[in-house]
Amino acid sequence: MNAQSIGLLVCDHIHPNFRHLEDSYPFMFRRLLPNTDLIPYYVCDGQFPQNVTDHYAYLCTGSRHSVYDDIDWIKKLTGFVKSLHHHKKKFVGICFGHQLIAHALGGRVKKAAVGWCVGVHHFEVVSHQSWMTPAIAEHTNLMLCQDQVVRLPGGSEVLSKGAQCEIGMFRVGKHMLGIQAHPEFTKAFNRAIITHRQALIGEKRVNEAYESLKSPLKNDIIGSWILNFINS
Repeated sequence: MNAQSIGLLVCDHIHPNFRHLEDSYPFMFRRLLPNTDLIPYYVCDGQFPQNVTDHYAYLCTGSRHSVYDDIDWIKKLTGFVKSLHHHKKKFVGICFGHQLIAHALGGRVKKAAVGWCVGVHHFEVVSHQSWMTPAIAEHTNLMLCQDQVVRLPGGSEVLSKGAQCEIGMFRVGKHMLGIQAHPEFTKAFNRAIITHRQALIGEKRVNEAYESLKSPLKNDIIGSWILNFINS
């Protein structure tokens, strides 16, 4: 394996209804992190790296599933994340991947009391790190989740928080980073899924999400932070 490659742990497939908007999760992350060597593994189909040392860093996508679901590949992935932690490999988890860090390392994830978080959300940076450049006081990103981290694992620090999400971004040591939002999403993709799930999300929350989509995003900054973190 290329010593500078990043293993992309893909935890879902794009629903056929949305493939006119996005081809695949690897495509979305290559757009977010241009000029990086991303090697995808569809862990949701049972495809895993042979060893944690196969790549110098790992990135984990979102999923329609919950990290506490009784599904074999999720259990195996939980064990893989524990191994990454043991070896202090750089790991960045997005949404499901963010929650997986907490789930694997002794924290807790459950359905959020506030319900679904969808559309554009604003997060206040509460602990600035040296790799968080360009430095900003607030980041705005798309959300699409029902679960949230409600208890952090040991050795963690909250880096940003939102009005409906107390743990928007956190780190474990200097090697694991969780981001609850979806910097890889476009507004069109987010809107399409919200519309598809409107019966589950509820009319009021859906309408609020549609209105929020007028706000600008800072996906490129989060992309820079991810690469800075991995290379720090």
